[in-house]
Amino acid sequence: MSQQQISLPAKLINGGIAGIVGVTCVFPIDLAKTRLQNQRQGHQVYKSMMDCLVKTVRSEGYFGMYRGAAVNLTLVTPEKAIKLAANDFFRHHLANTGKGLTVFKEMMAGCGAGMCQVIVTTPMEMLKIQLQDAGRLVAQHQKPVMMSSTKLVTTTNTMLSRSYNSGMVVSAPPRAVSATQIAKELLQTKGIQGLYRGLGATLMRDVPFSIVYFPLFANLNRLGKPSPEESSPFYWAFLAGCGAGSTAAVAVNPCDVVKTRLQSLNKGTSEEAYKGVGDCISKIMQKEGPSAFLKGAGCRALVIAPLFGIAQVMYFIGVGEYILDNSPLSLLSA
Repeated sequence: MSQQQISLPAKLINGGIAGIVGVTCVFPIDLAKTRLQNQRQGHQVYKSMMDCLVKTVRSEGYFGMYRGAAVNLTLVTPEKAIKLAANDFFRHHLANTGKGLTVFKEMMAGCGAGMCQVIVTTPMEMLKIQLQDAGRLVAQHQKPVMMSSTKLVTTTNTMLSRSYNSGMVVSAPPRAVSATQIAKELLQTKGIQGLYRGLGATLMRDVPFSIVYFPLFANLNRLGKPSPEESSPFYWAFLAGCGAGSTAAVAVNPCDVVKTRLQSLNKGTSEEAYKGVGDCISKIMQKEGPSAFLKGAGCRALVIAPLFGIAQVMYFIGVGEYILDNSPLSLLSA
């Protein structure tokens, strides 16, 4: 039947809508995760996720929790679209005629999806992290003072760094920068590889994540099917997405810590630079201990669980298919 065939435009629409909805819901927690992961011993500004969010709102206002959201919302559509569509594509071609996929083939499909998505994920994360971490650097360099939230937001905006050499330490940058400005300067000074700083660490995170997530989701979702021929209810798809997402997120959190550290161009007081993945892992182990690799794990689980739960609901409801079937875009699926 034609419904059994993969409709790539529909998958891209589903993934894009799911990414936008999910990111909008969980972005403040993602910001807290980035700031917690970048903290070093002796220079801790935030005690926990809630402490980070409260201090962020007090010093930067409500929209301070969405610093860097614009670049994420812009690029999350192709990122999530590629991830979900690629996994579906690989599963479709790895499946035997009339037979289901083995766990190994499900893992291979997830691996392929993870490798495809880093094309967009790496520059997206690179730009997002610079903006998300700016407030932490400001708080670390300034003593708490009593002033209005408007003044604090202005002060925060002026503290974004323009020094992109990884060994330099941020003091008091002259003016605010946007994601567009950061991308432009990186391209001018370091070329396209500047936007792909931390590519290896991103692969280390996203490939294992997809290897764990997609097979786990498929098997959890299968448990909710009334019969082999029927689909699981949408609420079960949501719960399966949350469960698989949070499990995979915690499993690869050490890789996420390394990626965040490597992609942070601006350094605070006494914060060392890293030459690569191996150097980063070694220095974290020596100076902060194994527990540092679990920084932000709770936040990351809280981000990924609803993000992928929402994604799977959108994906299985078939919003993309509905749009294509009820608009001129239906020509694309012909």
